[in-house]
Amino acid sequence: MAKDQVEVMRQLGFETFDLCGHDRGARVSHRLAVDHPDAVKRLMLLDISPTLAMYEQTTMDFARAYWWWFFLIQPAPFPESMIAAAPETYLQKKIGWGHAGMSAFTAETYAAYLSHVSDPATMHAMCEDYRAAASIDLEHDRADRAAGRKIVCPVNVLWGEFGVVNRCFKPVEDWQRVAGDVQGHTLPCGHYIPEEAPAPLLSEMARFFC
Repeated sequence: MAKDQVEVMRQLGFETFDLCGHDRGARVSHRLAVDHPDAVKRLMLLDISPTLAMYEQTTMDFARAYWWWFFLIQPAPFPESMIAAAPETYLQKKIGWGHAGMSAFTAETYAAYLSHVSDPATMHAMCEDYRAAASIDLEHDRADRAAGRKIVCPVNVLWGEFGVVNRCFKPVEDWQRVAGDVQGHTLPCGHYIPEEAPAPLLSEMARFFC
């Protein structure tokens, strides 16, 4: 996915660019910045610690809170079949667990999420992303660690004050192990930063990227 995004940016005429990713997108952004250091000028990551750090530091608290990490990585078609039996039950549990509950999502957004979760092919792709995070992505991250490869551009990591990442991890310290220039702090929200705290996020983006 990181390679695909670099190629898209090149086709659009951008050899270098600033990059901001949230959640799964932030994990792709991490890989993109490591594999294509000449492309990324500045990197902003929202509400994650590195995938390897989160798996290696898993506690009972984290496992209970991020239950889908361990459910969706089960071999196909088990999680896909379970979700297909009750997609809306899964969706409400998945996106409604956080600080803001369902209030973070407009009716239009919720309908779009439900449409995708109800589509077997899309749900399979979602599971495959999580399966990759628990397999080949960890291999790549361990290889980077062994070789001393790190993110070379400036990194700004933001995470929700009321979220699981803040409760279970130390994002700045975690990212300092895989990047050289790291800053970051919490925002007054839960996991869904763009939906819950758009104004503070835009202000931080303008400061960091401009």
